[in-house]
Amino acid sequence: MLYKKTAIAAFSLLVVLALALILVFNLREKTSAEVTVSVTPNQIIESPLAVSGEARGYWFFEASFPAKVFDGNGRELGVGIMQAKSDWMTENFVPFSGTIEFQPPVTATGKLVIQKDNSSGLPENDKQIEIPIRFNKTESQTIQAFFNNSRLDPEFSCNRVFSVTRTIPKTQSVGQAALNELLNGPTQAEKDNGFFTSFNPGVRLQSLVITGGLAKADFDEALEWAVGGSCRVSAIRAQITETLKQFPTVRDVIISINGRTEDILQP
Repeated sequence: MLYKKTAIAAFSLLVVLALALILVFNLREKTSAEVTVSVTPNQIIESPLAVSGEARGYWFFEASFPAKVFDGNGRELGVGIMQAKSDWMTENFVPFSGTIEFQPPVTATGKLVIQKDNSSGLPENDKQIEIPIRFNKTESQTIQAFFNNSRLDPEFSCNRVFSVTRTIPKTQSVGQAALNELLNGPTQAEKDNGFFTSFNPGVRLQSLVITGGLAKADFDEALEWAVGGSCRVSAIRAQITETLKQFPTVRDVIISINGRTEDILQP
């Protein structure tokens, strides 16, 4: 009987020790992590995506930090701002929540990126976590974007442009989608094959109207910022014109900047 009681007591002690170890391990895991997120790896998501969780206070700046959705090609589909739900001026965990609205993806998989808001701008202070995600299936279609190419046109004939094929979510605004793909520039694989763009970075398409075979494409002022030389101007016009003329509804193209067509894209 004494032996039985001793064995039971020893077993109970082992159970208590095991539970204590589990508790310590969980606490250690909790304190060693910097961010916990409601989105789980390989979760199927759709837009808008609600995100919540907890992050150390130093991930925030002015009570917020960004979260982004990327497709399987590394293209950014959307960004949302995660807001602190309590005092963020601490190194402890702070609850947060936010919503990300993102464009329809053309790949089945992608990633959610949670970024530390690095107000210093120093690379050593950059931090992020990446969570693999999956998307609901969407219909897609192919379009073309036209770029210059140093291999196909080594002498750079300015207005000679060559097409690349892109897969995009199915849309009725296919002309606008094609121009946006053009403004995104060539992918790294396309660059490796000699494709390059003559556009400034950050150019925005403001509107596109197609009527009676005439396409009127209006861009912001970044289109002609510090653009000089007749060759580069010709290349930009060729990229826009040929990208739009791939569609049978477009015969002619008028390019404008903030609604202005006179004296734009001058050499």
